[in-house]
Amino acid sequence: MNFKTIFVLSSIVSALMLGGCTSTSSFLSSSGPSYTAVGSTNHVNDAMAIQVIDVNDNIARHLATTKAQANFSEAFGTKTSSNYPVASGDALQVSIWEAPPATLFGGGILMPTGVSTSAVNTFPEQVVQSNGMINIPFAGQIMVAGKSLKEIEKEIVQRLHGKANQPQAMVLLTKNMSANVTVVGEVNANLRMPLSPRGERLLDALAAAGGVKQPIHKTTMQLTRGDKVRAMSLENIILDPKQNIVLQPGDVLTAMYQPLSFTILGALGKNEEQSFEAQGITLAQALARAGGLQDARSDAKGVFIFRFEDKDALEWTSNPTATADGKVPVVYRIDLRNPATFFVAQNFLMHNKDILYVSNAPAAEMQKFLNIVTSTLFTITAPFSSGLVK
Repeated sequence: MNFKTIFVLSSIVSALMLGGCTSTSSFLSSSGPSYTAVGSTNHVNDAMAIQVIDVNDNIARHLATTKAQANFSEAFGTKTSSNYPVASGDALQVSIWEAPPATLFGGGILMPTGVSTSAVNTFPEQVVQSNGMINIPFAGQIMVAGKSLKEIEKEIVQRLHGKANQPQAMVLLTKNMSANVTVVGEVNANLRMPLSPRGERLLDALAAAGGVKQPIHKTTMQLTRGDKVRAMSLENIILDPKQNIVLQPGDVLTAMYQPLSFTILGALGKNEEQSFEAQGITLAQALARAGGLQDARSDAKGVFIFRFEDKDALEWTSNPTATADGKVPVVYRIDLRNPATFFVAQNFLMHNKDILYVSNAPAAEMQKFLNIVTSTLFTITAPFSSGLVK
């Protein structure tokens, strides 16, 4: 091999090395963006205004607290009152007593001893009209909608004062058509369950519906009360008695089979979509299910979580641009070179549809480059070594 040939080979190698040092990633294949590329996302992509957040203990705790506020006990309170007001469509039965000598509703009962006792007069069952009224003889039209049974009894007695002799009234709810909850979804029997003064709880309604069709750890319960909607895993409700709250009239309880999952990409043991339980998993568990970081490829400081976060989830360093549904694109950056981060990873909760990505280490990129250089040199020198070129 003459000097001219050696010079040509040296020039080619120098050009490759120069290209590799300046822009190796431009011609090397990769499983995704590098640590530097992800870190500068919020600067280069102004259209999306992506937020890049370094995960620490404070961030993990704040996100966990925000998620905990979605619990039923926090969102709806632990009210135990079951004194439901009467409403249109309910059926009532009214009974009235008079002290002897009763005159308004009929005479009292004469006992063998000659003492007259009061008699009860029970009126036919009445359905509360659309205007909220019922009719009581000698008392007239009485507004009962929005009142408790005790309040209705007091109103009747006041109306009969001066007409009946020491009247007493008792009102019974015979048909509850307004204080109901609706149970739908992945239950064995969709139903509309009436509430009683006992105060039925969430699991009572679920039991009345015959239980859920899917496994408990894969079932999410959604409670809708007015314009407020919250969801919790059924397993967490069972484990935490405070979440088994007392239901209120008009509540809608929906059992949902929602297989939660996150996507694994980059320099991990496997690249796939991984399912997880409705009660949730932590980042540490997610990394384990992903097969862990690969020693030969992974950049321990380049662990990222890509997520669409609620706009009020964190205090952003800059004004974020939200999507049409009010979500902020966020990249959470985790440095596993720091031993303390492993404790943080046990508190950082994964969300449904998260993307877990680990970038390639710089050494792995250099190794790819050297492999290309070596392959190129072998291809070029092969004709000289074989004597085909002199």
